[in-house]
Amino acid sequence: MKIVVYGKRFDEEADEMIAKLYTLFSEYNIESITYDKFAKFIKNRAYPPFDSPTYSDSKKLEGHIDFVISIGGDGTILDTITSIGDSNIPIVGINTGRLGFLANNAKEDVEIVLKQLIEGNYRLENRSLLSMQSESNAFGTDNFALNEVTIHKKDTASMLTLHTYVNGEFLNSYWADGLIISTPTGSTAYSLSCGGPILDPSSASFIINPIAPHNLTARPIIVPNDVEIKVKVEGRQEDVLVTLDSHSKPIPITEEITLNKSEFSIHLVQFEYQNFFKTIRKKLLWGQDRRN
Repeated sequence: MKIVVYGKRFDEEADEMIAKLYTLFSEYNIESITYDKFAKFIKNRAYPPFDSPTYSDSKKLEGHIDFVISIGGDGTILDTITSIGDSNIPIVGINTGRLGFLANNAKEDVEIVLKQLIEGNYRLENRSLLSMQSESNAFGTDNFALNEVTIHKKDTASMLTLHTYVNGEFLNSYWADGLIISTPTGSTAYSLSCGGPILDPSSASFIINPIAPHNLTARPIIVPNDVEIKVKVEGRQEDVLVTLDSHSKPIPITEEITLNKSEFSIHLVQFEYQNFFKTIRKKLLWGQDRRN
C-alpha cells in the first residue's frame, strides 16, 4: 500500500498521533510520501528519526497511490483537493482542527483508520465540485471548489447588484454584499452561516444564496447541479473578489462569471461507523441541551 500524507502546522497535542502514524507505516509495511513543507515542519518536532520520502508537486508523483491522508481540519482537506486535483486519489481526513465535517476521523483513532484501510472496510463517497470560468481565467487550472464559489465586494464599498441566470433564464438581480453558490458538501459551511439549507452530500443540487441581501424576501434557492449559472455584476468598484473555497482572486467587475458542475469529483473515504446524519448531529449539537 502506498499513502501520500498532506498536512499543515499543528499544535503540540497532535505530536503523539503524528509519531504513531509514521511508526504504524513502518509496522504495517506501508510506503509513505509526505508533502515537503509538512515534512520540514515535522522534522523540527521531537520525533523519532523521520525518513519519509517527500514531494512538492502531486502531478509528479509516480506509480499508483492508494490514499491521501489529510492531517488538519476541513480547510486542510480543501487544500489537499487543490493539491491532488483530478487524480481520483481517495482522501482520508484526520482531524487536528476544530469542527471537522470533512476531516471526521479523530486523531486518537489513527490506528483504527489504518487497519480499516488495510482490511478494505471502507466506502468511497463521491463529492461533486463547482467549476468557474471567466474571461481572465484568474484561477488557471485550479478553477474548482468543493464547498462553494463566492462572489463578494472587496472592501467596505456599497453593495453589489448580481444579475443571476440559470440555463440562460433570468433568476433574479440580488442587491447584496455578494452571492454564494454552494455544493451539497458546502451546505454546512459558509452558506449555512448565511441562512442556507443543509443538503445531503449525495444530492444532485447546488444552492444559490445571497449574502446580506437588501431585499429580505430574497431567499436561498436550490437548483439541479446539471445547470449552467451565470452572474453579471454591477457596482461602483472596478473589481469583485471571487473565492473558490479558501482561494481568492480579484476579477474585473465587467467579466461575466460562469459556473458549472466540474467534470471530475472527489472521493472521500468513509468507514461503516460514519454517516452524514450522525456527523451533523454531533457537530451541530442537535438534540443536546447545553443550558445547564
